[in-house]
Amino acid sequence: MDMESTVMELIIHAGEARSESMEALRAARNREWLKADALLAAASEAARRAHRIQTLLIGADQGMGKIPVNLIMVHAQDHLMNAMLCRELIEEIIALYREIDAIRHPCGANGQNP
Repeated sequence: MDMESTVMELIIHAGEARSESMEALRAARNREWLKADALLAAASEAARRAHRIQTLLIGADQGMGKIPVNLIMVHAQDHLMNAMLCRELIEEIIALYREIDAIRHPCGANGQNP
């Protein structure tokens, strides 16, 4: 396993998950519910890819310190945890946006499902 490229791949997927989550929040703010849902799904998939890599690294380490822990590894883990938390919080915020929108526009004035 090429450790440097594996860790960079984890960072890339985690960054993608966070970016997709933030885009979903912006879409929800604009009442673009279908777009928000698609972006959240994309964020989830990117997070799954990153989590698979993290699981691979944990398995390779076997709790024995076989994987060297350096600053880039810490950064990658931090990036993934932030992306996962970001996605979960944004999902809750979008649910609140939907509730507010349903109260303000009970007939779904923009033609999308609330």
